[in-house]
Amino acid sequence: MKKIDIDIVSDIACPWCAIGYARLELAMQRLASEFAFTIRWHAFELNPEQSGEGEPILPALARKYGRSEEEMSASQGQMMTIAEELGINFAKIQERRTCNTFDAHRLVKWAGEKGEATAVKQALFEAYFGRAEDVSDPDVLVRCVEAAGLSPEGAGEVLESAQYADAVREDEARYQHAGVSSVPAFIINDKYLIAGAQEPDTLVGALQEIAAESP
Repeated sequence: MKKIDIDIVSDIACPWCAIGYARLELAMQRLASEFAFTIRWHAFELNPEQSGEGEPILPALARKYGRSEEEMSASQGQMMTIAEELGINFAKIQERRTCNTFDAHRLVKWAGEKGEATAVKQALFEAYFGRAEDVSDPDVLVRCVEAAGLSPEGAGEVLESAQYADAVREDEARYQHAGVSSVPAFIINDKYLIAGAQEPDTLVGALQEIAAESP
């Protein structure tokens, strides 16, 4: 069985990253008899300067993209529909606040060493988009880790230290240098880039084509 390595550059605060991974999961399920997949998560921060409790998401997005809050609400509503079809919880996507995700990325790195990065990432998506929780809050982060089946005490030790901070910064620098300026970005076999939250059919075709070209 051919192996396919997928490096995913994403941010917890990015709804298209949650959608993109859910679509990738469907594609991988369809190809499970042909390929063995390895997933590695890498950090990207949409709001690296964010601190404090943040601000309501709709006015923040309206200002960032130069559009009205009504337009942003409609856009978020469309994402809710897509998410529901994929079975992911975006119930509170319009009620969330901007937040810093650096510590969340540190925990994903920690979880990756235990083979549970995807579970923690999905728990973080659920907390932020499904419950509008502050994923910069240590208590929220520890609950997400616990929901993924990992040690809350271990997570707490990471959060109280600077562990994995360098790994997160190295991720960010590496992929910015490589030209990744928006997420999600999927790097296949260290060579091919699939940008954005593509549909499962598109991903299936792309992965088959890449596998055919790979030695």
